Amino acid sequence: MTKQVQWLSDEEWSWMEPLLPRGRRGAHRFDDRRVISGIVHMLKSGARWRDCPSEFGPYTTDCNRFNRWRRQGLWLRMFEALTGHSGIFGGAAIDATHITAHRSAAGAKGGPSPKP
Repeated sequence: MTKQVQWLSDEEWSWMEPLLPRGRRGAHRFDDRRVISGIVHMLKSGARWRDCPSEFGPYTTDCNRFNRWRRQGLWLRMFEALTGHSGIFGGAAIDATHITAHRSAAGAKGGPSPKP
């Protein structure tokens, strides 16, 4: 069974590619499509960045680009490009309902226990 290296379809990639930053100086850039796939994989799995499979490139690259693009607001722009909606809503409701329960209401046996 082979691992899924590309999380984005060609159509999704064609919408996202123009939004990515270009012309940065420095070391040779690792493939953006693989880096984004690595970021999606790590966010889906919930694992730490250090455990990112090597198929997605160096874990430091994935982590650094995720954080840099988050600060630049790039993820929000990509979300809008893919869904057509910003994902930001004007209002929200918070429910603070709670129920007071006895300390042994969770199923603990109450009272003295018989000794054998």
